[in-house]
Amino acid sequence: MIGHASMLIQIAGLNILTDPVWSDRASPFGFIGPKRVTAPGIDFAQLPPIDVVLVSHNHYDHLDLATLKRLQAQHSPLMVMPLGTEVTVWRAVRSATLLSGDWHDRFDIGSGVSVSLTPANHWSARGLGDRRMALWSGFWIESHQGSIWFAGDTGYGDGAIFHSLRSRYGAPDIALIPIGAYEPRWFMAPQHVAPEDSVRIFKDVGAGAALGIHWGTFQLTDEPRDEPAELLATSLDAAGIPREKFRAFAPGEVFG
Repeated sequence: MIGHASMLIQIAGLNILTDPVWSDRASPFGFIGPKRVTAPGIDFAQLPPIDVVLVSHNHYDHLDLATLKRLQAQHSPLMVMPLGTEVTVWRAVRSATLLSGDWHDRFDIGSGVSVSLTPANHWSARGLGDRRMALWSGFWIESHQGSIWFAGDTGYGDGAIFHSLRSRYGAPDIALIPIGAYEPRWFMAPQHVAPEDSVRIFKDVGAGAALGIHWGTFQLTDEPRDEPAELLATSLDAAGIPREKFRAFAPGEVFG
């Protein structure tokens, strides 16, 4: 775990980063906006060679151009993202190798690994005039070693997209599910799940194990910093699911 939605996934010999953010702020500005309160779980200089970067959507806490520029300069990874997001990246990182697609488009990314873009209940914007002008997604990573689903940012809605995912792709071995940035619920529910919804998603997709992401690194919303982890444990207890099946993932922690 790097922090927030930034993960280093090592599978079938590939090093994959999701929504990489090493900047101090999730903001278009370096002097204002949500500031990270936990150091990245891996120092940027200590990263292994990065083969692939997955960007789920263009919000500043997920698409950090400063980090993408650093990754391009040092690693030249393949970058995969939903339709329209590549426009923002290409303008800033002209030499990048980019793939963009619609929901359920599938790309082979090397070493027998494929990645498919999966639906999410969310939205996109970088400024005041581009709301929903680019797509948003999660990612289904499939290899001979197993499957990993990175949910991206999502609300629960009626749950239909999660049942549909299981029908289309099967049950993932590991699901990376957001658990934070959910208060106030009257505003955040359509776009960010709270821990009780995260547990519902875990059950809907039938994951073998899950890790809670999107919490504790940037103070984006009203809930206390540690509350998502506490409510996740309570929600698992209420659902009769052992806590070790779905744990809040903190920067620097390793699962595998």
